[in-house]
Amino acid sequence: MTTVASPAPLEPFVLADHPVLDLLNTLAVVDGAPYEFWHSDADVQAWLARTGWNLPQARVAKGELLQAALALREAVRELVERRKSGGRGNPEVLNRFLAGPSHLRLDWPADGEPRVETVRAAGTAEQYLAPLAEAAAELLVAGDFNLVRVCEHPDCVLWFYDRTKSHRRRWCSMALCGNRHKVAEFRKRKQA
Repeated sequence: MTTVASPAPLEPFVLADHPVLDLLNTLAVVDGAPYEFWHSDADVQAWLARTGWNLPQARVAKGELLQAALALREAVRELVERRKSGGRGNPEVLNRFLAGPSHLRLDWPADGEPRVETVRAAGTAEQYLAPLAEAAAELLVAGDFNLVRVCEHPDCVLWFYDRTKSHRRRWCSMALCGNRHKVAEFRKRKQA
């Protein structure tokens, strides 16, 4: 019997119920091998737009956004893994992204209510990605790491934040790994 490799997904999975964990899921496992979803600045920009980061187009040299996003993702991955295991992480790289200058500004449009917004410098890729770094820092400080989980499927590396009422979520997605588990269990029962 010949097995046909399933095609790689076209876009990163957005199923973690937390934007920082979706960031980690831009590196996944497809057909048993690591699969990188980001290959260009445009891939990073598309992911930012898809996941609701309302950021303007980055104005940095070609390739800088990609390199900064990969560095941020891997630094955050290490910190989340350390936090999840009860260990201590080194926040040096994350702090580099958080170090950009910013200030608050009151915005009061003629046809709306006043609101406070944060104005950030975006001259470097690190400064541009500062909102994502802030969300990562907030997750590390205030997130309930009893609810931050990795999918239980042995071939999956995707993270999620369990926001279910019972807090018993096991799979990154029932459509992906939950279904694979059900099929495997069915085959075991059928063979027995």
